[in-house]
Amino acid sequence: MTESSVTAEHEKLERVQKALARMGFGSRREIERLIGEGKIRINGQLAKPGDHVKEGDKINIGNRRAVISSDVGRIRVLIYNKPEGEICTQKDDEGRPTVFESIGKLQQGRWISVGRLDINSSGLLLFTNYGELANHLMHPSHEIEREYAVRVQGEVTADIVKNLLKGVELEDGFLKFDSITDSGGQGSNHWYNVIIKEGRNREVRRLWQSQDVRVSRLIRVRYGNLTLPRTLKLGRKVELSLDEIKALFDFVKLEWPASRDEAARERSKKAKNSSIKQQLYGSSPRSKTSRASTGQRHRAGLRKKPKSVQSKIKKKR
Repeated sequence: MTESSVTAEHEKLERVQKALARMGFGSRREIERLIGEGKIRINGQLAKPGDHVKEGDKINIGNRRAVISSDVGRIRVLIYNKPEGEICTQKDDEGRPTVFESIGKLQQGRWISVGRLDINSSGLLLFTNYGELANHLMHPSHEIEREYAVRVQGEVTADIVKNLLKGVELEDGFLKFDSITDSGGQGSNHWYNVIIKEGRNREVRRLWQSQDVRVSRLIRVRYGNLTLPRTLKLGRKVELSLDEIKALFDFVKLEWPASRDEAARERSKKAKNSSIKQQLYGSSPRSKTSRASTGQRHRAGLRKKPKSVQSKIKKKR
């Protein structure tokens, strides 16, 4: 085997967590957790952290099966306006409603939640079926901004604002707001817009609580370059267009897979050919069966004998 062929073979290898995330089986962190729990096998062998896979390798993920593919299905991104009362898990033992029940399932792959909102929070929640994009949006090293509208109860002094911007040491480390904007209101109905660049558990609430200020409403209004549309009602979703998804890739500095443009061109070509056929032959050409049934009805109508004038006169009598 020549050196060039060895290099080419090596380039086809991909870390298992990256490959499965790309194929929509979860974020890299989720895949790494499943590997640690012994729930992933590669060609029958238990997967280990750092294992590589190539196209055609057979993967078992719990009860699911997959074959590693170099191609990527259609990349999709949703904005969902999460209402309070829903939780960000696939299933809930207590039977509470989940965000995944609200957005529905995919025929291929699955939706990956980009971060979470707790049960008492609402607002913008992102979903994608492309694990690499989810990883770039969530990983702390990329410092993607999350903006929240917060209604607080309690006096917010200049010293409190200074403390929250400077940073507070909590049980899981050092936390701070990158920006705090007074959005108006009085008394128990005072609103602030805050920006953070991490997604730790209940981070916004815990920062305010560290200053003896209670959060009574929490709404995520922006994630990176995506803002919650004003017209999007609670419990509703909107899917990003191809141009919007590409802009999101540029924003997180993630290379767009060229194979997707080829697939999009192929779908466009098929749709165009289908449209031309409809224009030439009609949008709903009748089948042979329908034409035959029509002919039978026509012949049956011809066999019917017209009623005579005498019979009509008798009926009148």
